Amino acid sequence: MYRTLVTVEALEDNLFNAQWCVVDCRHDLMDFAAGFAAYQAGHIPNATFAHIEEDLSGEKTPAAGRHPLPRREDLAAIFEEWGIGNDTQIVAYDAQGGQFASRLWWLARWLGHEAVAVLDGGWQAWLARTQWSSTEDADRVPGSFRAGTPLAQTVDTPTVLACSGAADTVLVDARAAERFEGRIEPIDPVAGHVPGACNRFWQSNLDEPNGRFKPAAQLRAEYEALLAGRAPPQMIQMCGSGISAAHNLLAMEHAGLVGARLYAGSWSEWIRDPARPVATGP
Repeated sequence: MYRTLVTVEALEDNLFNAQWCVVDCRHDLMDFAAGFAAYQAGHIPNATFAHIEEDLSGEKTPAAGRHPLPRREDLAAIFEEWGIGNDTQIVAYDAQGGQFASRLWWLARWLGHEAVAVLDGGWQAWLARTQWSSTEDADRVPGSFRAGTPLAQTVDTPTVLACSGAADTVLVDARAAERFEGRIEPIDPVAGHVPGACNRFWQSNLDEPNGRFKPAAQLRAEYEALLAGRAPPQMIQMCGSGISAAHNLLAMEHAGLVGARLYAGSWSEWIRDPARPVATGP
């Protein structure tokens, strides 16, 4: 069972294993059609496609962030359509360093599914090793999936408001530094961050030359420095809308630091109420 990351070699060995389901999560936050277009142009053979906006997010409301969590029963039904059962090994991949694949990883764990992993190095690593792609749709038999006890935890906006700046909690924002500091904001209408938060850009989890995750021991040391003696459940991860924060949570899990929580609404939900405080700068 793979619970965090899986190598291209392991996936290649199990590509047509009926107990494995490969899910293409490629996406572009500026062009919602780009992911499916990339899938149609070529994908890992027998992979199905997950749309971040339609499959891996719920109904948008005026009070929610840009990517609300889907209803658990709706996501479980989608898993069944993809041929996922409770014994299926899920492998998620993208072409963005795991930024979007980690959303599916986190959501599967939120449904209580333990056998889910992100393809380390993603689409680029797959092509570099295999030079093998397909334009055919996945040939999967519908599965039987039942959601179980969540293996991933969330916090809501009132909780973040109550613990913002508290010594016993560390709030980590996974956005790029220029967005965190409020110097630019290409997506949301308000720039800045939640007061008391610190910044850990999700791409810091990767070894830049190859786009794969850093070794577990290195990630553990880096996150322990952020925790500063606190336990992992005392850390809350957030970002713009709950997508890239899951990348930080995946890195922590891979490093053996278990129990950090996701602020699913994140910045885009925080700013729905103009009365909530906003900070800028480092």
